[in-house]
Amino acid sequence: MISFPSTMKTNNESESALLATDFMSVCKKGDRVILNGDLGAGKTFFIKSALYSAGITGVNSPSFAIVNEYNINPRFYHFDFFRLKNSAELFDIGWQDYLNDEESIIFIEWGKLLPEILPHERIEINIQMLEGSQREFRFEKFS
Repeated sequence: MISFPSTMKTNNESESALLATDFMSVCKKGDRVILNGDLGAGKTFFIKSALYSAGITGVNSPSFAIVNEYNINPRFYHFDFFRLKNSAELFDIGWQDYLNDEESIIFIEWGKLLPEILPHERIEINIQMLEGSQREFRFEKFS
């Protein structure tokens, strides 16, 4: 079971996928989850694995769309801030409406690029690449 704060290491993608599944067991409606890490660290992979454990397949990064919506119960929103130039682009697509949807779980990749608009209450997952496919995941909760 994942606790906050905590640090966990994985040796390969299979272990990272299991960690994402474990993470989903502590997620609840209203959670806002921010993932940070270098390019190729596994942010999208972690979210794909987490959503797969919730029954969602075909997940891909919303780099160009900014957000992907998955309308199951609970609803999931998957944002990617990587290509955004500023926070105005988020407000143009209804950022506040997404944040105000307390019946949803929101995943945000590259949240560190726009820290000023991140929700105060959030979970942050920082992924660090180690040797080969090894990763270190740091889980922290802000309230």
